Amino acid sequence: MEENTKHIKIIIEGLRKEKKLKKGLEKAQIKKLWQELMGHTIANYTHHIAFENGQLKISLTSSALREELNRGKQKILNLLNEHLGANVVKNIIFK
Repeated sequence: MEENTKHIKIIIEGLRKEKKLKKGLEKAQIKKLWQELMGHTIANYTHHIAFENGQLKISLTSSALREELNRGKQKILNLLNEHLGANVVKNIIFK
């Protein structure tokens, strides 16, 4: 059983290294992390999340929240990258 688990982990890691799959997994992981790290309240004000070429674009329904998050942008950026285990998110744009 343990031998099979090792093989599966190797296969999954190989798949993640493929460029297209890796990008798709990163996008899904970032969207999930946003909701987990920012909490239910901020997630409710989040209208759309897009990630492309290191830029995370977050559309919010509250201008006051947008300004507040802009002030803490670097902290959010660091938190996301820490949970991703790499410097994946280079910039966050709040719209």
